[in-house]
Amino acid sequence: MISGSKIRFDWLCRSLLLALACCAAPAWAFDLPDLMGLLSKQKSGEARFTEQRFVHGLEGPLDSRGTLSFNAPDKLVRRTLSPREETMAVEGNTLTLSRGGRNRTLTLDSMPELLGLVEAMRGTLSGDGTTLQRYFRSTVSGSAANWTLDLLPADSRLAAQVRSIRISGRASEVVGLEMEFVGGDRSVMSITPERPGAAGRTTP
Repeated sequence: MISGSKIRFDWLCRSLLLALACCAAPAWAFDLPDLMGLLSKQKSGEARFTEQRFVHGLEGPLDSRGTLSFNAPDKLVRRTLSPREETMAVEGNTLTLSRGGRNRTLTLDSMPELLGLVEAMRGTLSGDGTTLQRYFRSTVSGSAANWTLDLLPADSRLAAQVRSIRISGRASEVVGLEMEFVGGDRSVMSITPERPGAAGRTTP
């Protein structure tokens, strides 16, 4: 026969273990500060990318490929090699577009929607969580070895253009970028970081 005190003792033990588990779980979760701390260690980098843009009303994706480079805290360059050569360079508040030997310079704060998109990538690469939270509501899942960062626009002007952004990575490297636009268009980018000593091998 099991006494009432024995039942109460077992119940208390189980309750205590459950309480400890609930309290300890958040301390072990991989969250935005953890991810930003990991990414902030990477001060510069180069990568190759392939992108597929799915446009509503068109059959099949629009493909492009090129290179990306980043230098902390705020310089980001995207060079498209195919289907036509063009370069988008961002440094600070200045955006420079180059195509066919012609350059056009713009200020990011004159285009809030574009500024938000730039900061999504630049803020992630530099580990700048404060900037990300200024423009997006963020959710981090996974672990340091294999993580996903989901961003939902907090700015109404950006939200009118972009439905969501998903950035995926491994450790301090970004390996994927997916954007879903209002209206049904979608962009999927695969990113292959260049390892040290691999410079100059970005063109297939």
